[in-house]
Amino acid sequence: MPPPRRGRRSRLASSRVAGTSLPRATAHSPRRASHGAPLLSHAQLLTRRRHSSEQVPPESSPQADFRSGRWLSERAGGDTRDSRQAPFVGMSSNHRICDQEEVVIPCASDDFGSVDLELSNLEDIKKDSSDSELTDLDASDLPEILQESFTDSLRNFSPQEPLCETSVEKLIQSIQEVFSGKLKDEPAKLTFLRSLSSLGETLCCDETTESFIHSHLADIVHILNVLVQEELLDSLLSPVLQEVFATITVFSYQDVHLLFGSEDHAELFSLVIKRIVSLPSVRSLTRLEETMASRPSNPECLYRQTFQAFSEMLQSFVVKDPHLEKFDAIFKHVCPSLQSVKDHEREWATTSMAQVLKCLSRHLCLKLPLQFQSLGHLVALMALLCGDPLKEVAEEAAEGTRYLLHVTLRLKYATQDKTNHQSLRRGLKKCCEILEHHDIKQFYRDPFKIAQVFEGFLNSNELCQFVMTTLNSLKKLKHTHNQELAGELLLTLVKNAESRFEKVPEIMGVICAQLPIISQPGVRQQIISTVSLFISRPKYTDIVLSHLLCQPIPYDRNLAALWRTLKIDLPNTTWVLWRLLRKLQKCHNVPSQEKMAYVAVAATDALYEVFMGNRLRAATFRLFPQLLMTLLIQIHHSIGLTVSDVAIPSGLYTEQKMSTEVTPLCFAMQATKTLLLRAACKREFDIMEKNKGWTLLEGEDCHLQGVCLLANALLEKNHLLTCRILYLLVPLLNRGNDKHKLTSAGFFVELLRSPVARRLPSIYSLGHLRDWLHHGNNLFRILALRGLHNLFRHWDMREDIKRLLPSILDSLWETDERIVLLAIQILQKLVRTMDFTTLAAMMKILFSLFGDMRPDVHHFSMTLFGASIKSVKHAHKKCMENQVLESLVPLLLYSQDENAAIAEESRRVLKICSQFLKWKLPQEVYHKDPFYIKPVEVKTICKFFGKKCKGKIDILAQTLMYSKNAKLPIRRTAVLFVGLLSKYMDCSETRMKGTDWIQDDLKDLLQDPEPSLRILASQALFRVQKVEFQAEPEQTVCWWRKLLGCLST
Repeated sequence: MPPPRRGRRSRLASSRVAGTSLPRATAHSPRRASHGAPLLSHAQLLTRRRHSSEQVPPESSPQADFRSGRWLSERAGGDTRDSRQAPFVGMSSNHRICDQEEVVIPCASDDFGSVDLELSNLEDIKKDSSDSELTDLDASDLPEILQESFTDSLRNFSPQEPLCETSVEKLIQSIQEVFSGKLKDEPAKLTFLRSLSSLGETLCCDETTESFIHSHLADIVHILNVLVQEELLDSLLSPVLQEVFATITVFSYQDVHLLFGSEDHAELFSLVIKRIVSLPSVRSLTRLEETMASRPSNPECLYRQTFQAFSEMLQSFVVKDPHLEKFDAIFKHVCPSLQSVKDHEREWATTSMAQVLKCLSRHLCLKLPLQFQSLGHLVALMALLCGDPLKEVAEEAAEGTRYLLHVTLRLKYATQDKTNHQSLRRGLKKCCEILEHHDIKQFYRDPFKIAQVFEGFLNSNELCQFVMTTLNSLKKLKHTHNQELAGELLLTLVKNAESRFEKVPEIMGVICAQLPIISQPGVRQQIISTVSLFISRPKYTDIVLSHLLCQPIPYDRNLAALWRTLKIDLPNTTWVLWRLLRKLQKCHNVPSQEKMAYVAVAATDALYEVFMGNRLRAATFRLFPQLLMTLLIQIHHSIGLTVSDVAIPSGLYTEQKMSTEVTPLCFAMQATKTLLLRAACKREFDIMEKNKGWTLLEGEDCHLQGVCLLANALLEKNHLLTCRILYLLVPLLNRGNDKHKLTSAGFFVELLRSPVARRLPSIYSLGHLRDWLHHGNNLFRILALRGLHNLFRHWDMREDIKRLLPSILDSLWETDERIVLLAIQILQKLVRTMDFTTLAAMMKILFSLFGDMRPDVHHFSMTLFGASIKSVKHAHKKCMENQVLESLVPLLLYSQDENAAIAEESRRVLKICSQFLKWKLPQEVYHKDPFYIKPVEVKTICKFFGKKCKGKIDILAQTLMYSKNAKLPIRRTAVLFVGLLSKYMDCSETRMKGTDWIQDDLKDLLQDPEPSLRILASQALFRVQKVEFQAEPEQTVCWWRKLLGCLST
C-alpha cells in the first residue's frame, strides 16, 4: 500500500514557516485524501499524472515545462532547496523546506475523477441525441455535464487555530516596521512576505488581525507593488516573486482580494502580469542554468515553482469568488499573453487559463445578474490556440476549451428566456449532431468544429467579439499557419452565423484596417470571402456597402482587390450590384448642392473595380441599362468638378490627401468605358472613339451630343439592348434634378427612332415632348424638337405631331440657332400637309429669316421657303403671289453672298419662285460670277425685273434696304441694282415722291471705306439724279449743280 500523499503544507504552510522565527498556526490540508477512491481508467490515470505532485528522479529530469501536464509532474535533478533556506540552516526539520518539496495545483484533486468524466458526459450527448427531440427545454433536457455534482476539490483553507496574543503582536510589529521602513535585501523581503502570509492565514480567527489587515490594506498593496517592481529581469533566482504570489493566494482564500476592487489593486495585477511576461523562455533558462552551474540554487525548479505559484493564485480567485465577473477580470489581464508572438509566453498563458477554466467549471456561481463580457473573445482565442503550431499550446488549449464549453452550456441554460429559448435548443441540437460524427478528443483539437459548436450558443454581441478577435489576431500571428487558421476560422463562423451579427460596421472597419498587413494571398482571399458572405446577405448588404464606400479613393490595391474578387452566389449578384448602384442613384435624386456627395464618387470607383474584376458579369448584363444611364448621369454631374468640389468626410484622409490629379469625372468616365467593354459593346466603343464621343461627353456644352452619339451607336449595333434602355428611361424622365433629366431625355429622344417607340403610350412620348417644348431651359426645347423629328418616321404618329405645329412655328423666333434649325427640319417634313393659313404664316416667318446672321438659319430658311412655295395649292396661288414677289429681290441679292451654299440655295429658290410666277428668268441670273464685274449682264437682269415688277411691288425701295446690309457683296450688288433699276421708275411716281430718299442713302455710302462700293455708289447716284432730271427737264441747271456738288464731295 503506498504511503498517503502529503497535503498542501509544503507550500502554503510549512515552507514559509522556515523563513521566520515567529510562531504560526499549523495549516490544515485543503485537499481531500484519496483513500478509498474507485479504480481509475487509463485516461484518468493519465490525467492524474498530469496534475500530480510526485517527484521525478533527478537522473530522468527533462527540460523544464510548466504546462499542467508536465511542469507539475517533472522535476529537475540536483538540490531542490531554494535559496531562502540559507539563513535558516540551523532550524529544525519541521521548519525547513524538505529536500523533496512537493509541487501541487489545488484543482488537481484526486476526487475529481479526471477529465474523462467530461468526455463520458459528452459521449452521453452523442448517444442520446438521436432519441431526444428537444421539444421542451428544461433541466432534464440538458446534457449530464450541466447536472453533474462536482467534488469540491479545491476547498477553502480551514480556519487556523488562534495564535496567542503575543505571536499576533510580533507579526503585526514586524509588518509595521516594513510599512515605516524599507526592505533592504532578499531575506528581509522573504521574512516580510512570510510573516504577512502567516498573519493572513489566521485572519478569520482573530479580530485584531482582521482589524489590522483591513486598516492597512492600501499599505500592503503598495509594498507588494514595490516588491514586484524591484524584481529585475535578471532576478529569476530570487524566490521573492513566488512568495508574493503565495501571499496573494493566502489572502484570497481569506476573502481579502489584493488584486481587485480598486485602481491600485488593478495596477498591481497588471504589474504582476508584466513581471510574469518578462520571464525568459525555457531555452534561455537552460543557458542560464549552464552559466550558473556553480550556484547551489536550481533555476529550473524555481522557474516551475514561480509559475505554479502564479497559477495557484489565479485559481484561488475563482475558488473564492466563482462569479463570471471575477473570471472576466482575470481573462482581461491574461489575454495579451494568450496572443503573444513568443511561444513560451503563449504557452504559460494557455496553461494558466486552462487551469482557471477547470476550476471555474467546478465552482461556477450562476446567481443573477450574470455578467461575462468577453465570452466571444475567449472562445475565439481558445479556438485559435487549439490550432497553434506549438503542440504543447494546442493541447492545453484543447483542455481549456473543454471546460469552457461546460461553463458556456451552464451559463446559457441559466440565462435562457423567451427570446433565446429556441436558439438554445438549436444550439444544443447542433452540438449533439456534430459530436455524433466526431471523436471527442479529436473534436477539441479541431478549431473549426469548435467554432461551429460554440456558434450555436453565442449571441450576436459575442459572435461579433469572436470575429473581431480573430481579425485582430491576424496582425499578431507570426506563423503563416496561424494566419491561415484565423482566416479559415473566421470564414467558418460567418458561414454558420451570417445572419446573427449586429456590429457589422465595426467588423468591416477592422477588415479594412487588417487587409494591408495580410501578406498571405490565401488569407487575404479568405477575408474577402468573409466580406462576400456579409454583403450577400440582404440584411447586411447596405451596411457593408456604406462602410466600404467611406474608404479613401482611389481605392488602394487591397480594397480594389476586394471589389474585384467578391465571391457572391449567382442568385445574389444582381442584388448586391443593384444596391451598389442605388447608392449612386440616390445622390442624383437630391437637389443640386454646393459639393458633390463623397459617396457618389466612391460608388463610381467601386463600380469600376467591380467591372474590372468581372466577377458579377451576369448581374452586369442584367442591369446594363440602369448602370449605363446612371454612369452617364454621373458624368454630367461631374463635369468641371475637382477634388475640392467633393464633400469629403472629416477624418477620412488623415495621413494622406486625396490626389488632385484625379477628378470625379475621371472615375465616371473610366467606369462607363469599362462597362461598355464588359458588356461586349466593343463596336459601340469604337464608334465613340472614332467620333470623339468621349471628348463630347466630358464637355460642358457638348455633353448631350456625346449622349446622343452613344445612343445612336447602341441603336445601330444593339437593337435589343436599346429597347431595354428605352423602357427604363420612361420613369427616369421625371426624376432627379435638371442634369439627371437632361441626360435621360437626351438618350430617350434618340431611341425614339426605334420601332419599339411606337408601342409607347402617347403620354410617355409626345406628352413629354410637348411639355419640353415650353420648358424654360433651351436644352429641353432642343431635345423636344429632336424627339419630334425622330418620331416623324413613324407614320401613325404624324397626325399627333401636327397638333404641335403652333409650338413648332413659335420655335422659329428663338435666338438659339439649334432650336430654329430643328424646327425647320420638322416643318420640312410637315410642309406638304399644312393648311393654307399655317403655310402663309410660316412663309412670313421664313422670309424674315432671309439674311439672318446665322448662316445655317439663313440657308435652311430659304430651303423651307422654296418647299413651301411648291406646296401651295393651285387655289391659293393668287393669294400667295405677293409673298413670292417680295422674296425675289432678297433671293437675287443673296445669290451674290460670300457663302457659296447660301448663294447656290438663293439661285435654286429663285428658280422655284419664277416657276411659281410662270416667269422665265434670264440665264444671267444663274451665273456664279459677281454682278459688279459684268455690268452688261446686270443691265439685262435689272431690265427684266424692272419691267416684270412694275406696278406690283416697289422693287427699288426693297433693293435700297439691302444697301445697308452688313455683308459687302450684298451692299455692293444692292447699290449696283439701285442705279440700274432707277431707270425703270415711273415718272409720275418720281415727280410725286422725288428721289431725295434714294440719294441720301447713296450719299452716305460715298463715305464707305470700301473703294469699289464708293465708285458704285457714285455711279448709282448719277443715274438716280439723271432719272430725276428727266422727269423734270426745266430743272436742268439745278440738277447740274447737284451733280457737281456730289462730285466735289
